[in-house]
Amino acid sequence: METYEEMDRALQQVSSNVDTDEKPLDPAESARLARERGWAEPIPYDYQSYGNKDARDWAGIAARYEWQDEYGDVGPRNPDLEQQLFHHEYITRVGHKLAELNAYEVKAEVPEGRDRVKPILDWESAGLHPIVRENISLCLYERPTAIQSYAVPAILTGRDVIGIAQTGSGKTGAFLIPILSKLMGKAKKLAAPRPYATNAFVPAEHAVRAEPLVMIICPTRELSTQIFDEARRLCYRSMLRPCVAYGGAPVRQQREELQKGCDILIGTPGRIMDFMNQVNVLSLKRVRYTVIDEADELLQSDWEDDFRKIISGGDVAEDGDHTYMMFSATFNKECRQLARTYLGANWVRVRIGRAGSSHLNVLQEVIYVEESQKKRALHDLLVTMVPIRTLIFANTKDQVDIVDDFLYNHGMPVTSIHSGRTQGEREDAIRAFRTAKCPIMVATGLSARGLDIVNVMHIINFDLPKTAHGGINEYIHRIGRTARIGNEGIATSFYSEKDSELASDLVKILLECKQKIPDFLENYIPPDQVLDFDDDTDEEINLAEDTGNADAAADPWGQSEEASNWQVQSPAVKEEPVDAWGEPSQNPAKGSLEQSSWGY
Repeated sequence: METYEEMDRALQQVSSNVDTDEKPLDPAESARLARERGWAEPIPYDYQSYGNKDARDWAGIAARYEWQDEYGDVGPRNPDLEQQLFHHEYITRVGHKLAELNAYEVKAEVPEGRDRVKPILDWESAGLHPIVRENISLCLYERPTAIQSYAVPAILTGRDVIGIAQTGSGKTGAFLIPILSKLMGKAKKLAAPRPYATNAFVPAEHAVRAEPLVMIICPTRELSTQIFDEARRLCYRSMLRPCVAYGGAPVRQQREELQKGCDILIGTPGRIMDFMNQVNVLSLKRVRYTVIDEADELLQSDWEDDFRKIISGGDVAEDGDHTYMMFSATFNKECRQLARTYLGANWVRVRIGRAGSSHLNVLQEVIYVEESQKKRALHDLLVTMVPIRTLIFANTKDQVDIVDDFLYNHGMPVTSIHSGRTQGEREDAIRAFRTAKCPIMVATGLSARGLDIVNVMHIINFDLPKTAHGGINEYIHRIGRTARIGNEGIATSFYSEKDSELASDLVKILLECKQKIPDFLENYIPPDQVLDFDDDTDEEINLAEDTGNADAAADPWGQSEEASNWQVQSPAVKEEPVDAWGEPSQNPAKGSLEQSSWGY
């Protein structure tokens, strides 16, 4: 690829450019070079024009399909909303390297004596509700990813799930698709009463208490709004109404959205607890599905107290009919042990490759740069390479501000995000980055956790993460902001002696992903290149393990047919019979939908 070749040439030049007193950077000359290379002019942030919080276009009030009682079982199409939800240019599309992403060994582990999971190979055979099938087609999801092929049938048959897969592998769809499919045919029976949610909504007259059927908890505001967007797409033309609750945005607007009715609640722990304390606004008594996304982050000590309060507090799951799901790219043993305190006995753990691994679609480059030369190296890299959407990570809020100011003052179209910014500023930064108004964004690791921005082709670790603050797991999450769902990308990391504590783990990741090891890291290559990662098993329990490894003597179902990685043809397993949408329903959707022009 021409872009990769040009970027590689740019990388070769970086370490030789030293910022000295004799040769300081000239901002005017830097700006000229940026324009010459093709970078757009930097755009100053207009704080005054964004001062009115109520007038702001908040992510949480984005348009969604509003159900009317006269619709029957399937709502009519809304062409304008359909265009916004499915055909927007800023939606990430499946890339041409999806096969490489799916080529990892799959392990579907269940407690000994429990039934194994039969993977799905296509959407047609998954037994999904027809509206979900139609929306999947509109999303251009041609076939399940590896994590989806196992998680979807597990959830459809009522299993609690721990899902561990590489970043950008379709984990959000892995839980949303089966949950929504199971609920769509029964929404009228299960959902709470609601008013007509129209523009004429008057809280004093029409407000109802939100009683969601699904609760999805996320560690960051940005991830919660991103999952909300995906839920808006998959709930299209159905009665199910998604809402999002997160800090920093106006409470009044979020409260009013909840009071219009809420079946799918997505949010951060703090704001969810705030609404839980308002008994006339939110009740969790109808919740049947609880999903913890980026679960390892939420199960760390800083989040665990809030998490426990939400799970055990209030009136959640009074009838006991409750399914728990936890998903992440990294999930150490301590987190898995804690997670099982919430899981039922019939759980499934699906692992795509090794927990905490990256994938081959990310080209990883590590270059040695002294701390005093980092800004110059960053400048030289950006003005030498072709202009592409670039996400830069720094370790602290102050460092993010410093890098942002430096790049802006040297003519680069940059924005930035961290937890010290107002929520309005954070949403503006994401919007500017997503639309390429500012194709360069500087961020802290947590603020960008789980972000899925279309066409992010380059990740730059200005600072490598410290072992005390995530270490190699944080590195995996960072570089996973590129090469989403089968696309390709590059991750460049600046390394200095201060990063030596990460060196051993970094080299193992590079070797595992078949990446080049720079000469200054060769001393960290393990003997015979044997990669010994942290224990990825559960010694304290007995597991029955299915694997989709093509090298196995037989496939996981005991047949002699050749297995092809995770795409295993398997006989039926002992499971309870289900109807076409997952379980019996008194009011299933009726009729057959016309196949869209996108095909299945």
